[in-house]
Amino acid sequence: MQTWDPQLPIYQQLADLLAARLLDGEPAEGEPMPSVRTLAGHYLLNPLTVNRALQALGDEGLVETRRGLGHYVRSGARARLREAERTRFLDIEWPRLRQRLARLGLTAADLDWEDR
Repeated sequence: MQTWDPQLPIYQQLADLLAARLLDGEPAEGEPMPSVRTLAGHYLLNPLTVNRALQALGDEGLVETRRGLGHYVRSGARARLREAERTRFLDIEWPRLRQRLARLGLTAADLDWEDR
């Protein structure tokens, strides 16, 4: 069961979750997103909340609505999403992480980049 952060709107958290799945290639570009009803049932959310999350993805150019057919992943969505996530990581997360590593006295030699 999904736990939601009370500090953020649920629709945005769901949009972020769905965007992470898109980044992993699920569903593939050109393929339909799960229906509003399916997502609402899976995450135990109001269909209006789900629809708002899908609308947010549409506003970001990741999905498109096909009247009577549902929401589909747009061509180039994965690349667009990856570029946005890389930029966000390098501009926001990486500087914070570097500061924390420096505070802890960790260097590149201390870090293991391979999965254990």
